[in-house]
Amino acid sequence: QVQLVESGGALVQPGGSLRLSCAASGSIESIYAMGWYRQAPGKQRELVAAITSSGRINYGDSVKGRFTISRGNAKNTVYLRMNSLKPDDTAVYYCNADTITDNYWGQGTQVTVSS
Repeated sequence: QVQLVESGGALVQPGGSLRLSCAASGSIESIYAMGWYRQAPGKQRELVAAITSSGRINYGDSVKGRFTISRGNAKNTVYLRMNSLKPDDTAVYYCNADTITDNYWGQGTQVTVSS
């Protein structure tokens, strides 16, 4: 089992920046990829960014060039640096972890971009 706890969500003005954090606990040695997804009201959950244990990174098209995913030194923490935020980035952001047998989700953290 893997537990994920997100933090860092907030209300921010358009053009602002924010950093989200996700800490994994439990069977962290079984994780081969971690990432961030988001879901806005009335929309499907979508990939924001993901990083594998080997360092391979993938971004959703709408955030390329603005968001950066990274891992902490302990490898059980993943960060999402979000720059040039837009109102369309408003959503609940979920941390995700993949193992060979399972897929885990955090409870989500709200990001609201509004003036």
